Amino acid sequence: MTVYRLLPSVGAIVFAMAALPQAHAASVLDNLGIKQHYEQCLSLANLNPTEALRSATEWSKAKGGAPAEHCLAMALTELKRYPEAAARLDALGRAPDMGSLRASVFDQAGNAWMLAGNGAKATASFSAALALSANDAELYADLARAQAMQKDWKSAEADLNAALEIQPRRVDFLILRASALAAQGKLKEARDDADAALKLRPNSAEALLQRGDIARRAGDIGSARRDFQAALKIAGGGETAEAARSELSLLDDTGPK
Repeated sequence: MTVYRLLPSVGAIVFAMAALPQAHAASVLDNLGIKQHYEQCLSLANLNPTEALRSATEWSKAKGGAPAEHCLAMALTELKRYPEAAARLDALGRAPDMGSLRASVFDQAGNAWMLAGNGAKATASFSAALALSANDAELYADLARAQAMQKDWKSAEADLNAALEIQPRRVDFLILRASALAAQGKLKEARDDADAALKLRPNSAEALLQRGDIARRAGDIGSARRDFQAALKIAGGGETAEAARSELSLLDDTGPK
């Protein structure tokens, strides 16, 4: 079974890339007219990315600076031109005038590289972000996902250890580390993480799905089936429900009902 829970959904990445963090954007968007232009451009990127790309390209040529370049990258993302978007975001992250925004832009570049399916370049971008913002648990988790794309489970585990050092009660981080541990055959440690996640959030369909995967790997088909059924019931629909349904169909001929 693919350890897909370490891989983010497209929707989650696009949401994370939606805009530069406003709390740190004063140096870039201190002019009201530029800020309004930028916000309108981002809105257009969502509604009509082809037109937004044209508009942002013109704005960039007219010395629109970082806001124009960022909007251009968002339009490229919406058009599924992920490598181009990622390369532009990496360049923007290296721009010295970006100041405190550089870590966030490198993080967005990493997410764009993941959408492009390039785990190695995503790893480089996330590592650049961490070099600028070393105590960021989310960045460590993003880096772990990039390592998982390359099946570098040991590095993914180490990144998630770092994330959990910073935020030890994060259910999603525990589930991700359980996934990385299970992929390495460390089933007891993986089960401990899945159980810890369920102790914090008993109705977590993702944690139940992960624990079911661990039970299946350990040959405990009955427990795996119960966890997959519980995950399906809680999730109802969406990616988690689809995964649980798929797992149950694979178990149909392998163990007790």
